[in-house]
Amino acid sequence: VQLQASGGGLVQPGGSLRLSCAASGSILSINAAGWYRQAPGKQRELVAAIASDGSTNYADSVKGRFTISRDNAKNTVYLQMSSLKPEDTARYYCNADVWIRTGVRGSYWGQGTQVTVSS
Repeated sequence: VQLQASGGGLVQPGGSLRLSCAASGSILSINAAGWYRQAPGKQRELVAAIASDGSTNYADSVKGRFTISRDNAKNTVYLQMSSLKPEDTARYYCNADVWIRTGVRGSYWGQGTQVTVSS
């Protein structure tokens, strides 16, 4: 099972980016997933999460600016980021709890994608 994160880049303050996290390999589906970020010298923190029923939760620092969503048919999770701020600069990682086969789940991490917000 692999998680491929993409969509990062350099963006000006106030701009937008959409991150994607695609699961591939022998999986049935994504159960739940989350996006985390880690800035230099800081601990990794949860940014947004989406449960199997589609319910979501967000870090206070991104509420109203970021939206997590999923496409079950594509086994992909997205993070739409708007009104980006310099303090959003970090490497963003996706984590997914994946159904490998009936009754068996595994947790996997993507390789991360860099988001830099700067003028």
